[in-house]
Amino acid sequence: MGDTTGLQAAKRAKKDEFYTQRVDIENELRHYKPHFKGKVVLCNCDDPRQSEFFKYFTENFEKLGLKRLIATCYKSQDVDLFSQGECKRAVYQIYEGDKNGNMTVDDDEVSIRYLEGDGDFRSAECIEILKQADIVVTNPPFSLFREYVAQLIKYKKKFLIIGNVNSLICKEIFPLVIHGDLWLGASIHSGDRKFGVPDDYPLDAASCGVDENGQRFIRVKGVRWFTNLDYPQRHETIPLYKKYTPEEFPRYDNYDAINVDKTADIPYDFNGIIGVPVTFMDKYSPEQFDIVWQASGNTRACAPKEVLQLLEYHAHPEDRGGCAVINGKRMYTRILIRRRKEEGKKS
Repeated sequence: MGDTTGLQAAKRAKKDEFYTQRVDIENELRHYKPHFKGKVVLCNCDDPRQSEFFKYFTENFEKLGLKRLIATCYKSQDVDLFSQGECKRAVYQIYEGDKNGNMTVDDDEVSIRYLEGDGDFRSAECIEILKQADIVVTNPPFSLFREYVAQLIKYKKKFLIIGNVNSLICKEIFPLVIHGDLWLGASIHSGDRKFGVPDDYPLDAASCGVDENGQRFIRVKGVRWFTNLDYPQRHETIPLYKKYTPEEFPRYDNYDAINVDKTADIPYDFNGIIGVPVTFMDKYSPEQFDIVWQASGNTRACAPKEVLQLLEYHAHPEDRGGCAVINGKRMYTRILIRRRKEEGKKS
């Protein structure tokens, strides 16, 4: 399971406003350049005083070949990204590229318009703005992640957003993973990431601090990019070298499946169902494996009947509704996979 250090501190502090670092944006966006040509991009969870997303897209507007960039901000924010100014009303901004040829984003090239409401992405006026977009790129509130993704799916939007890896196993998100409607991004697969936080954020956790520029920050583990934009690395298969043995890969008490603790140890010669850690999704290739379901507390309540029959699931007193159990001991969530038949023929 991904570590939620940092997220728990934010929850206790009732804070959910994190500012993504420019380096993390650049490292991820470089994998998707062909997707952006001629597109309208929306950053709809972005404070213009802090948003590196908006700065990135304005500065790379011509290079990406964008048609339009729109950013909405929540509640009372500074309306002018490039100078000082305050406003008690929520606004949205539109940028359509360099107009005077100086290759600089000038104040008069950013159109600033007022919103009637507070800029909440769920409001009717913000949904109307969403409908104009081709691709949504932002860092949505982690506490509203499931609701945010549901909205993107409802309006059939392409997206590249940040969340916690454990969101994958939520009952609202996991079916999207199985059906190929959502997958993890290219650049973040481990470790923590630093996010800027507002000046009133309490720095009372070990993961918090102040950098050399005086910016308050929090380090968050388990962060991932979530997207439905394709990229070449997603189709690279995992090299398999381990041979199956019952001793090394025991079967679960409550599933007809074997347990594998590390993705790198998936046996090359086993064609049945395999339980792997959630971090398997960092290296998942849809050409190599099918995702059957997950072994977690959501399983019994949410899995289709035919899936439970396939897995030969039998309720266990220790499984809390579906967690995998070995010799009476409950395991962390496992993703249940099997090798694709065409992949098996190559091995």
